Amino acid sequence: MTAQVMVGVNGSPESLAAVAWAAHEAALRHVPLCLLHVEDWTASRETPGELAFAVASRSEALLRDALERACQGRPLLTVTTRCDLGPAAKTLRRAADEADLMVLGSRTLGEVAGFLLGSVSQAVAGKAGQPVVLVRADLTDASARGGIVAGIGLWDRSDPLLGFAFAEADRRGSELRVLHCWGPAPSYVSSGAMDPDEGLGQRTAERLAELLRPWRRTYPDVRVTPEAVFGSPVSRLSEAARGAGLLAVGRRRRKLPLGPHLGHVAHAVINHSTAPVAVVPLD
Repeated sequence: MTAQVMVGVNGSPESLAAVAWAAHEAALRHVPLCLLHVEDWTASRETPGELAFAVASRSEALLRDALERACQGRPLLTVTTRCDLGPAAKTLRRAADEADLMVLGSRTLGEVAGFLLGSVSQAVAGKAGQPVVLVRADLTDASARGGIVAGIGLWDRSDPLLGFAFAEADRRGSELRVLHCWGPAPSYVSSGAMDPDEGLGQRTAERLAELLRPWRRTYPDVRVTPEAVFGSPVSRLSEAARGAGLLAVGRRRRKLPLGPHLGHVAHAVINHSTAPVAVVPLD
């Protein structure tokens, strides 16, 4: 693995937004930025000779435009370009494991035109061994950022997610909100009662404070607000992400040979959050 930020480039508006976000992130981290274009040869009907010429022409144009965008206002940023051949999702996922962070453009799966782009980016986020940030096209100014929001489970292995979120807040000098969303006890659900259990809420808040204590010591300059909130994780996190610079969520390993490898919360917030979403592997 190399100390760098990598971003997928395909010429779409989402991809260009991801390039701007990734360039800003690389500058904050003081690491190089790698622009990666993947030519999916499995979908091509061209002969090998024709394919080589087409790949060279397409990749040169796409990467040239991305390079120009990445360097705007960042004369000291080191930027490299790269073109790989292969199935898009698998190739991007392998490349993601070579960098500290992979950044990809993403559309909601509700957009018909964005189905393929959404499925590829989410497939990478669901399997990569490193954090993956998914960026929407409506992120018009990569430097205009709010605070960081992290959604955690109290009994997951949360250190990778908390370490990522605290480090992001620290390098930006921004506030960090750490949310745990809890629901009613099973006995309340079975009885039809939906009022919050105050005792459970208090214990949840205490457990959250306990998890954050060592990270507060490691990052004493980060202004962190812990929030143990009652309600649906998807709706609460999506609401908290409005105006945020980044929403970070965790992803556990799912032992499924086929189908999505993102949990339902991560999958849903990717499609509902207006902020970029970082998916951090927890194992």
